[in-house]
Amino acid sequence: MGFWCRMLENQEQEEVITVRVQDPRVQNEGSWNSYVDYKIFLHTNSKAFTAKTSCVRRRYREFVWLRKQLQRNAGLVPVPELPGKSTFFGSSDEFIEKRRQGLQHFLEKVLQSVVLLSDSQLHLFLQSQLSVPEIEACVQGRSPVSVSDAILRYAMSNCGWAQEERRGSSHLAEGDQPKSCCFLPRPGRRSSPSPPPGEEKDPFEVPQIRDPWEAARTALWLALRSALFRQRQRSWTPHLLLAS
Repeated sequence: MGFWCRMLENQEQEEVITVRVQDPRVQNEGSWNSYVDYKIFLHTNSKAFTAKTSCVRRRYREFVWLRKQLQRNAGLVPVPELPGKSTFFGSSDEFIEKRRQGLQHFLEKVLQSVVLLSDSQLHLFLQSQLSVPEIEACVQGRSPVSVSDAILRYAMSNCGWAQEERRGSSHLAEGDQPKSCCFLPRPGRRSSPSPPPGEEKDPFEVPQIRDPWEAARTALWLALRSALFRQRQRSWTPHLLLAS
């Protein structure tokens, strides 16, 4: 009996981190400032991560910045190497694929290091769509939100859902706009549409569930909103006690 209990306990404590770098896309194609970015999909049960599923897009230049920051904070701990830069103007499909493989190998090695995994900049890089200056401001305390708040807000905004993991871009009718942030061009930041005049959306309204995937997304959305509310409530408690 004790053997089975120990085995079950080990299974419960086993942490899995799955990361995939895929779907390279050319942004600003045809212009002088075109570049390629990559989708980073992460799924984990590790307690080290604020969100258990996330999906962002990053370009090679941001990976270079991340490695420099990790090396600066890791001290003597070695940081994996990145794939090399292109030696010619433009990028062929073969080069892009090799770079994609190299970036995935880089992230896999980074996530195996306990020291590197403790860096807040890594978590914001993987689980939010903040730019490099915004990440630096958040980590240095020059942002109105904390690291965990930034990740939770991104997840709750529905941008963190990797819907194409289940639905594939081929299912989208021509002219349709996909809902996942992983499809959207990186340069433009769109704000949420405001409700029509005279119609206010109930912030506690539960979205209508139409399919099993929608039910799962709704459940996690509510859980994340509840976690963020509890975290804010704990931060408010000392102020309330002082006021009383």
